[in-house]
Amino acid sequence: MTHFQNILIVGFGNMAGAMAEGWLAAGVPAATFTIYHPTRTEAPAGMAIINDWPDGEPFDAVIVGVKPQKLGDVADGLERVVGPGTVVISILAGVELASLARRFPRARGVVRLMPNLAVALRKSPNALIAQGLDDAARQTVTDMAAMLGSAEWLAEEAQFDLVTALAGSGPGFVYRFIDALAAGATRLGLEHEQAQRLAMQMVEGAAALAARSPDSPADLARRVASPGGMTQKGLDVLDEDDALARLLTETLRAARDRGREMAAAARDEG
Repeated sequence: MTHFQNILIVGFGNMAGAMAEGWLAAGVPAATFTIYHPTRTEAPAGMAIINDWPDGEPFDAVIVGVKPQKLGDVADGLERVVGPGTVVISILAGVELASLARRFPRARGVVRLMPNLAVALRKSPNALIAQGLDDAARQTVTDMAAMLGSAEWLAEEAQFDLVTALAGSGPGFVYRFIDALAAGATRLGLEHEQAQRLAMQMVEGAAALAARSPDSPADLARRVASPGGMTQKGLDVLDEDDALARLLTETLRAARDRGREMAAAARDEG
């Protein structure tokens, strides 16, 4: 797999830090990365950190990892170090390609990448959409995303907020589901910490099996549910009036619509 040779990470919060951790685990040398942060003084071993914008530093790629509302604060300084050989990769929710292209007109291309924190384990689905990339740059972006899990290129940017709700926000929904399973068992008499341990291990094993099985999750559910048995009785509660599917549709809708609101706000600011 290929990777960019000289990468600037702007902002180094939880997500950008997890991405760096995943790339290091995949074998990308730490010397590849420079972190820009106005106040931070420490970086993971082998990574450089700077507090001021460099003069004329040639970067192959820039990872923009600041909070979306802070993009305007760093855009002018960052634009000075984005040249015609630089690919700008944004992990900011709600900031569209057109906005990135306006802010960084000299870039080789602009990319939206939406990971989740499982990038640190190299287990994240990574949604991608780009503008202006040549074939070589697109392949390198694909390879770098694949190092962190998978690379899922989208056909239309209109899909990005929904995919972000599913793959980016989705871990939060899964964590809430695990917590709710454990809470339900606790209410029915199981000790709380034991219920959490059992729920966590159950979900980990079920997800690993689903990922490796040729059967769909729906088929797997049918396979573990004997007619009239315990599992089927529980599934009947989830399936009644399509309750679980309707709940999760509204969950994804709310997250998707918030992404659209953020995109509209970013367009107004840009």
